[in-house]
Amino acid sequence: MMEGGFTIEFWYWWVAAALLIALEVAIPGVFFLWLGIAAAVVGGIAFLIPSLGWAGQTLIFAVLAFAAIVVARQIVKRRPPDSDEPSLNRRGEQYVGRVLTLSAAIENGRGRAAIGDTAWTVEGDDMPAGARVRVVGIDGIVLKVEADG
Repeated sequence: MMEGGFTIEFWYWWVAAALLIALEVAIPGVFFLWLGIAAAVVGGIAFLIPSLGWAGQTLIFAVLAFAAIVVARQIVKRRPPDSDEPSLNRRGEQYVGRVLTLSAAIENGRGRAAIGDTAWTVEGDDMPAGARVRVVGIDGIVLKVEADG
């Protein structure tokens, strides 16, 4: 420890690493894990080089954290996580291929169809209410439909 100056002891980094990794366990997202690893590495460097000042430690942490996050994003891009419900947060995608009955006629390219207790806006060729349509795509919250059959 320097007299009269500010220092960060190596074990501070290890405590920060443990807290960040614990935060990752509590709030999964693969972000805090990489920051925790970067903090642990800086703690190891500070242990091996005790004369390394706080500015150098902080700079090393910033560089390692940035590099770790860039690498993590590349890994996730190449191998997206498997899911038993891949359209969970994209609700409309689960309706592609489904046959619906129009609750309101499609006029000028727009109409309505009910799915459960929700009325969806649909787009397609003009058709009367009660016509059966197949969902062929989605654009935001609008279902793209075609006549079924």
